[in-house]
Amino acid sequence: MKYPKDFGYMSLIQTLSDVNNTFLSRRELTCDFPGLSGKLKSMEAVDMVTKEFKLDGKVVIPMRLKTHVGMLKVTGTFYVYDDEGLAKKHINPTIFSRLEKTKAKIAEAEKAAAESEAPAEEKTDEAPAEEKTDEAPAEEKTE
Repeated sequence: MKYPKDFGYMSLIQTLSDVNNTFLSRRELTCDFPGLSGKLKSMEAVDMVTKEFKLDGKVVIPMRLKTHVGMLKVTGTFYVYDDEGLAKKHINPTIFSRLEKTKAKIAEAEKAAAESEAPAEEKTDEAPAEEKTDEAPAEEKTE
């Protein structure tokens, strides 16, 4: 099965458990992503969960993505915090450093893609300007 890169099908998320842990002030989500074994990255899973459960403005941390042997599903465990400071107190700092590295790589890739598109656009803008200057003297000579 081929899936588009943007994972535009949000209905494939199956919620296994949704627990509100008041003691630790967080929400613990466990979800299945059928058919995405080997294709799902942690930041893409966070985006999917954020959109599915409408968690904009909250801190969603992927704790575990487990692929099942012989099956095409991935089970993910996510912690949802309202406050990032509280999340940093409760969760191992190694997890945050890995997330920051991943976000930095994504930002660099987007920046490189934007830079590679910008020169191509400048070249297309310059080409019509040169054509206009070539046409203008030809019109003056004909008059």
